[in-house]
Amino acid sequence: MNQQKNILVCVTQQKTCERLILKAASLKEEFEGKCNIYVIHVARDGLKFLDNPHEGEALQYLFEISKSVGAGLFVLRSNDVISCIADFAKDKAIDCIILGGSVPARSENSFFTKLRAVIDINIDIIAIP
Repeated sequence: MNQQKNILVCVTQQKTCERLILKAASLKEEFEGKCNIYVIHVARDGLKFLDNPHEGEALQYLFEISKSVGAGLFVLRSNDVISCIADFAKDKAIDCIILGGSVPARSENSFFTKLRAVIDINIDIIAIP
């Protein structure tokens, strides 16, 4: 692998999202370290997620995991989560997006399908159960 890759990991405020970050870290190894990992959490405008000690604790935990694999954690605010992720992906020239979820749940109303519809560049989207 000669080309630098950019991976985006989409997380919620749950500690179980650690598995998504670790999947990105394993891909980084496959790319022989020639990879940037970005971890993103999009909070809806007006939501005071840091006032909830469990959510703040989970994001702190995910921040530490991100840091341990050489990734940055970005917390953005938007009422249009899908467009926010798509814009971030375009801005950072993302090659692969890692999401939590179930691969079979690709109905027309699924997050995966809605995200795929607004991303007009060739990006692999991996849903990790």
